[in-house]
Amino acid sequence: MNGPINIPKALRSFRYAGVGIYNLFRFENNARIHLIACIVVVFAGIFFQISPVEWLLIVIQIALVLSAEAFNTAIEKLADLVSADYHPVIKIVKDTAAAGVLILAVSAVIVGAVIFIPKVLLLF
Repeated sequence: MNGPINIPKALRSFRYAGVGIYNLFRFENNARIHLIACIVVVFAGIFFQISPVEWLLIVIQIALVLSAEAFNTAIEKLADLVSADYHPVIKIVKDTAAAGVLILAVSAVIVGAVIFIPKVLLLF
C-alpha cells in the first residue's frame, strides 16, 4: 500500500462495479426498462430545457431507481443461490426487494410528472 489509499485496489473495485453495471443491463429485463425510461427522461429534460434544480431531482431519482434495481437483482441472485427450490421465506425476501424498486419507481414517476406535465401542457 502506498499511502492512505490503495490505488490499485480502488481501481479493481471500480472495474468490478463496471462489470456489475454491464451485467445488470445485459441480463436483467427490468433494468433495461428502467434504462430506456432514463434515456427518454434525459432527452425530455434536454428538449424542455429543465432547470438545474429539476436536473438534480431527475438525476437523484434515476440513481435511486437504478441502484434499487441493482440491489434487488443482487438479493434475487443470492436468494436463488441459497435455495433454488421454492421457499416461502425466499419468496417474501424477493417480493420485498422488488417492492423497494417499485416504491422508488413510483416516486420517480411522481417527480417526473411534477416537472414535465406543466411543460407539456404549455405546448398546447
